[in-house]
Amino acid sequence: MQQDLFKKIDGYEKWAIELQRGLVAIPAITPDSGGTGELDKTVWLEKELRKLKFDSVKRYDAPHKAAKGGVRPNIVALYKGTKSDRTFWIMAHTDIVPPGDLSLWKTDPYKLHIEGRKLIGRGVEDNHQGLVSGLLAVRAMMDTGWRPPFNVGLLFAADEETGSEYGAGWLCEHHPELFGKNDMFIVPDGGQPDGGMVEVAEKSIWWLKIMTHGKQCHASMPQKGRNAFRAASDLVVRLNSLYKTFPKSDQLFDPPMSTFEPTKKENNIPNINTLPAEDVFYLDSRVLPCYPLKQVEAEIRRLAKEVEKAHKVTITFENVQRGEAAPPTDPADPLVTSIVSAIKTVHGVKGVPKGIGGGTVAAFFRKLNLPAVVYSKLDEVAHQPNEYCFLDNLLGDAKVFALTALHLAHRAPAGNPAPKAASPKKAPAKAPAKKAPARARK
Repeated sequence: MQQDLFKKIDGYEKWAIELQRGLVAIPAITPDSGGTGELDKTVWLEKELRKLKFDSVKRYDAPHKAAKGGVRPNIVALYKGTKSDRTFWIMAHTDIVPPGDLSLWKTDPYKLHIEGRKLIGRGVEDNHQGLVSGLLAVRAMMDTGWRPPFNVGLLFAADEETGSEYGAGWLCEHHPELFGKNDMFIVPDGGQPDGGMVEVAEKSIWWLKIMTHGKQCHASMPQKGRNAFRAASDLVVRLNSLYKTFPKSDQLFDPPMSTFEPTKKENNIPNINTLPAEDVFYLDSRVLPCYPLKQVEAEIRRLAKEVEKAHKVTITFENVQRGEAAPPTDPADPLVTSIVSAIKTVHGVKGVPKGIGGGTVAAFFRKLNLPAVVYSKLDEVAHQPNEYCFLDNLLGDAKVFALTALHLAHRAPAGNPAPKAASPKKAPAKAPAKKAPARARK
């Protein structure tokens, strides 16, 4: 069966190119990024799906007045197995980011350009590669006549690039009946060039806006004011102690420790000879799951109190994004061991379960206590000008997914042994803040 599946996938090369050509030609940019949403691309994709032998193809439209048609559409295409007590999901997203500065592109970002085995255009990697590879894997099952002992579902979601409020998060909240307690997920939306990384865990992510309020005065008479910039700078230095306060490490992650980094700095005053009364900077924290964010928050507030006292200023906070880490997928879960074995067969490399510092849509499913992995073989050129994917990587991903399903078909189902969460039908996951980025690379 393995060779039959692989032979079919290799025979879909021209079809894969035409799918990429069609997808690239239809921008699907979120209204928050200046676009109209995913409706046009979803309509085109739904027609393509209905040409195949899916047992059902259904749209789930999240309402959004700012989008074309007033909706952000999601598609679920189901290929039924000989048993239906669990579903093997492959989830990709249909939205893309804007092309950015067109002068940096060598070709039209919305026309597929081919250089040898390289496909170039906006979205070809992020996330058309994952979308098309999932399609190829399931079509190979259809064309060989193989139905595994579980359903195979393709989930093509909206809004991944700006937080999944209308995509995976919305589906988990409003349609939890889609996901059963024995389901499993592959999210082909992140990876490495050698195809060896299998992402199974994520850190908590917290983007914090920190505002310092002092008193403005002439810089030649600083005693009459309270320098908000100086106070903020003091806090920046003190925040470095978070590395010592939260020192634990976990070799599953890269880097293995929690990180706390000041990043963005807003302008305070336009001239040199004035002490600023206001100062704003941002802290990017990626925290190991062993530390609750409320514990980190308490320490940051303690440090801020010290600065307030020392400089006679007031410090306030605003969450830009805050999300507790989902339970990790156990590296021993059959889904993980099956995909690791498939990677070895297809690419000849050892698949290594890893944790990352970014956030992905896999977290929605892990919060439902369902095993989920993020996997692709790609160069990570998403959001860059001249974005590309290699055709061989796309075909290889399809083989990995099909072979993973084949391995799982010979194994008994097993749940994720992470701490027990409520049934997805009773306690759906909540969508994140509207503009919370969700990709692994964020």
